[in-house]
Amino acid sequence: MQVLVTGGMGYIGSHTCIQMIEKGMTPIILDNLDNSKQSVLDRIELVSGLRPLFYQGDIRDKTFLDSVFSKHNIDSVIHFAGLKAVGESVAKPLEYYDNNVTGTLVLVDAMRRANVKSIIFSSSATVYGDPASVPINESFPTSATNPYGRSKLIVEECLTDFQQANPDWSITLLRYFNPVGSHPSGELGEDPQGIPNNLMPFISQVAIGRREFLSVFGDDYATPDGTGVRDYIHVVDLSAGHIAALNKVGTKSGLHTYNLGTGIGYSVLEMVKAFEQASGKTVAYNIVDRRPGDIAECWADPAKAKTELDWSASYDLKRMTVDTWNWQQKNPTGYPD
Repeated sequence: MQVLVTGGMGYIGSHTCIQMIEKGMTPIILDNLDNSKQSVLDRIELVSGLRPLFYQGDIRDKTFLDSVFSKHNIDSVIHFAGLKAVGESVAKPLEYYDNNVTGTLVLVDAMRRANVKSIIFSSSATVYGDPASVPINESFPTSATNPYGRSKLIVEECLTDFQQANPDWSITLLRYFNPVGSHPSGELGEDPQGIPNNLMPFISQVAIGRREFLSVFGDDYATPDGTGVRDYIHVVDLSAGHIAALNKVGTKSGLHTYNLGTGIGYSVLEMVKAFEQASGKTVAYNIVDRRPGDIAECWADPAKAKTELDWSASYDLKRMTVDTWNWQQKNPTGYPD
């Protein structure tokens, strides 16, 4: 199976490429390197023993996409490429709609021209907005509290409409909760460009000495310790969810929607404590005002993925923090340029 992996040099994409290679699949990576580095390719080869084909370019470039599709007999697309920071999306909404929405439409149009009718879309639990209750299952109503979430929701709606008009297509929407952790080898991990927007890399950068302290956005939520509660999932488990989706529904026509999470929620302060235990370091933090677009709590009901994909998360919080610290120690400044 040849699979085009957009954003394949990124955090989740690179881990998924390794698992694809291990399963005998052939990933073909497409990435514009806006939020990733060329050296990731070396790490994929180091860990997997195979260097995937890599095309540097943008999913909004129609001519470029047509060129890539024309060179390969692609069976399916896993679409990771997108901007993904809630706070940044509030400040730069047009950039998020252009990259995430327009980019996906250009990509699917190129797939249609190439007669590739299978796509797995990297969506997000943010499409549930501020849920009325937890845990969240796939039948919950969708909404958005920020432009990032809205861009994901718009794409889901576009793909839903497209699949209804083209019933022979297989379109899978994977709603991630909060990816954390790193490859057990410590060779691949999350390497955000600039100031991290996600909790775990910020915590690890404080622990390694790159950041002075962690800003905790609000301690007055209706949660046990007042800080936001999220479902954190190890990136290796999350990557395995994509392989399961490819195998189970990637060639099955229809619209397929799954939560990928653990079903367990942890607060920000619980994450800080767990990381301190894993690293032996003190993680300094300050409580600051709430961040626009954030919600109090969000965790998954992952039962549907277990039943239909035969997939469930297996890595616990200790493993998430230990693997993150292993990556951070081996790569204190992230990937080399």
